Amino acid sequence: MKYRVLMLVLAIQTAPLAALCGPLAAASTPAPTGPALSSEQQRRLDGGHVVVLDVLPPGGQARGTQGGTAVALVQASPTTVWRVLVDYPHHTGLYPRVVDTQVLEHDANRSLVRYVVAVGPFSFEFHVNNYPEQVHERLSWRLAQDRPNDLFHESWGYWQIGRTPHGTIVTYAMAARTVLPAFMTRGAERDGLVATLRAVRNRAEQVN
Repeated sequence: MKYRVLMLVLAIQTAPLAALCGPLAAASTPAPTGPALSSEQQRRLDGGHVVVLDVLPPGGQARGTQGGTAVALVQASPTTVWRVLVDYPHHTGLYPRVVDTQVLEHDANRSLVRYVVAVGPFSFEFHVNNYPEQVHERLSWRLAQDRPNDLFHESWGYWQIGRTPHGTIVTYAMAARTVLPAFMTRGAERDGLVATLRAVRNRAEQVN
């Protein structure tokens, strides 16, 4: 009984976290300015909306995986956006329910970061390897399988910065398989994608 209650709490409260999550198509490597958009999606992007695409990032198996790709226009320099993305100790406030982060290993090519998320009275940890490529303005990441990961079986994705005359285009793509059945979190991944990208945009525009 306690296990079922805990699963229900997790399903309700970690739904946005699955966006750190129907079947989706795997994407090819995006262009520097982000994925191709329809004219309507471009209109919404120019109007300040976060555009969400049912496209998984490359790098893993699609079966049983949830996620997507979100794109937004940010009124801040690419350099400022990049600093926000790689400021791992201050990722609290960017990802849903993340209450603590700690950089465990760091060099020019990789940073291993421990995240703690709060779900009601419970807390859970997971570990992510981040791979920055500043020359390409791209930050890729993948769950560190050799470390404890309470909520995730697998997770991967990327951030991509693109330049346009109207501002900086930021693309956030993620995919995940959690300990929860897919039907319990399906549909909530869009909220998490949008919330995370909005948080990055707000922080970048405030410090620009």
